[in-house]
Amino acid sequence: IQYNLINMDLKYKMSETETIVNNIALVKKAINVALKASSRAENTTNLVAVSKTRQLDVIKKALTAGQYIFGERSVQEAEGKWLDLKKVYPSTQLHLIGPLQTNKVALAVGLFDVIETIDRIKLAKAISRQINTTGRHVRCFGQVNTGKEIQKSGVFPEDADAFVKTCRLDLNLPVDGLMCIPPKNEEPSLHFGLLRKIADRNNIKELSMGMSADYKIAVQFGATYVRVGTAIFGPRTV
Repeated sequence: IQYNLINMDLKYKMSETETIVNNIALVKKAINVALKASSRAENTTNLVAVSKTRQLDVIKKALTAGQYIFGERSVQEAEGKWLDLKKVYPSTQLHLIGPLQTNKVALAVGLFDVIETIDRIKLAKAISRQINTTGRHVRCFGQVNTGKEIQKSGVFPEDADAFVKTCRLDLNLPVDGLMCIPPKNEEPSLHFGLLRKIADRNNIKELSMGMSADYKIAVQFGATYVRVGTAIFGPRTV
């Protein structure tokens, strides 16, 4: 019997669902390897799947894989996707990882479980008022601009201690985490180490740092959350 090999695809191609499931497993395995290498306990770093610009069908594939922590950059985009999704998947934890305008604070507090990008006193005041008004518990992270890049949000490192103190004592805003995005062309470990020092000084336990290219390094510097998109979902098309 002769087989026409020209028209036969002999390679097994994973479906998109299988690819996403496999990628999540690989990232989580890499996280635990990095934890072990830095003498940290297993499962002490949480994976935030960055779902900004991703369609609902893609997000549902990640949910099918047991991934329940997601990060969105835009309040408006997140509202369109997650208002209904969170009803179906109530255990989902949603992080805001993009800039927040004060006129969107009410929506953000109502939708997100963690706001990672608190970067100015005016915004902190608005979030504190909304939390006190609604009684909804939202975890609050301060964003630190470790590279002092003018195009990025975040308080400068030398102002971080005073910022955290004002939020906690004057605004009654419980800042229990810090977040940073290192400059693209600089060694990320320098920025992760700096954020860790600021956190230690202020008795802050949660650190959101590290993305697809450097999350393993971030784990070694104490990240409790890493924000990974491309390594799970592939390159963005928009």
